[in-house]
Amino acid sequence: MQEKVSTVLVIEDDVELRNSLGRLLRSVGLHAQLFGSVSEFLESDAPDGPTCLVLDVRLPGQSGLNLQRELAAANREVPIVFITGHGDIRMSVQAMKDGAIEFLTKPLRDEELLDAIHLGLDRDRARQENGKALGALKERFGSLSPREREIMIHVAQGRLSKQIAGDIGISEPTVKVHRSRAMRKMNARSLPEFGRMVAKLGLVPEKS
Repeated sequence: MQEKVSTVLVIEDDVELRNSLGRLLRSVGLHAQLFGSVSEFLESDAPDGPTCLVLDVRLPGQSGLNLQRELAAANREVPIVFITGHGDIRMSVQAMKDGAIEFLTKPLRDEELLDAIHLGLDRDRARQENGKALGALKERFGSLSPREREIMIHVAQGRLSKQIAGDIGISEPTVKVHRSRAMRKMNARSLPEFGRMVAKLGLVPEKS
């Protein structure tokens, strides 16, 4: 399967700097989308592949920090690298506390900026891969019968087949048959892996 294209989104109102960032990104093989304001960015379609947002703090209409909070409130996860010519310690601390990858001051150093962008892209790639894996896990769980789901959760809670049989009123051999079918459908190679799958689905707390 072909890997999705990584995209760097740049929101910068200074035309010269914006175009310069675009040239830098393209020179190292990165796909870039450039915006002059937050409103332009919000009107665009979100890229499908791994993404990193290079965001100026001070922008016309809406600040970068406000956009960061707005994206978080909308549950839109995108790694952010802040750039600014007017930053202060309080502002940078708040941005990092809210999840920013980096807070860089102008004039920007190419290597420092690219390192932060690659870190952001790596994080977003991992987030998307984890989301895809969880989606596949949910799909497999959806293929289980109600009884298989019930027994899977009991197993993940550490209950023995004999205990499960007593809990739900069926024979121990029947419990083992349902457990075996559920493990096969879930592609679980062991009972501990079976239990971890249940925890990832949020059905029981994951054991530390």
